[in-house]
Amino acid sequence: MQPINFRNMFSLFSRKIVLFYFALVCPFLVFSQRGSVHNPNFQQFNQNDYYFGFTFAINNSRFRTYQSSEFLKHDSIKIVQGLGGSGFNVGIVSNLKMGNYFDFRFLPTLSFAEKRLKYQYPDYSSNRKVESVFVELPFQFRYKSEPYHDVRLFLLAGLKYSFDVASDSRTKQAETLVKIAPNDFSFETGVGFQIFLPFFIFSPELKISQGMGNTLIFNKNLSESTILEKILSRTFTVSLHFEG
Repeated sequence: MQPINFRNMFSLFSRKIVLFYFALVCPFLVFSQRGSVHNPNFQQFNQNDYYFGFTFAINNSRFRTYQSSEFLKHDSIKIVQGLGGSGFNVGIVSNLKMGNYFDFRFLPTLSFAEKRLKYQYPDYSSNRKVESVFVELPFQFRYKSEPYHDVRLFLLAGLKYSFDVASDSRTKQAETLVKIAPNDFSFETGVGFQIFLPFFIFSPELKISQGMGNTLIFNKNLSESTILEKILSRTFTVSLHFEG
């Protein structure tokens, strides 16, 4: 009997959630610009040009590996791939209104994440676990629909800078391990909705972050490093924002 791969199930489930939200949000954003109905809580918060809050989130992160031309020359390594790991985020929300439908957002966050590199050798496999504590600085633009019964849907996009404050401890590890750079820039996109309550705005959000820079620290003396051309990061995040 085949064992259940819960990581693959989570990845598949995450993709289905993202597709569902895009299918739900996009038509609403296109066709809902028709004037608002009764939105008492929205009218109260809409008077503010800016507001603050805090956020909690869970994340699933992984490496996306790209093989180099050296990979075909190494018979000792059959497969190298990135595996996902779970973590969580806590942060602060800063939101600035830019007209009726756009926001500029800055969300400094502390993120605890885990990623793994799996190497498959002829007789065994080896997992290289990378546990990180990121200081993240995301800058986002958000487009919002008209409110409907104190609910408003949105799309967002932006850039994020991340610095791994735990990377110094990893540099003390053995030279036989592949090393990952502490700095990274990512492009982010996401969907979600605002629920305007009497005392605060509750905003569930789904977001994907795709790393843009190569985080591999190349080591010409290490075959586990030379078989790789680059390593990019990818993170799926489910956030709960409390704002107002």
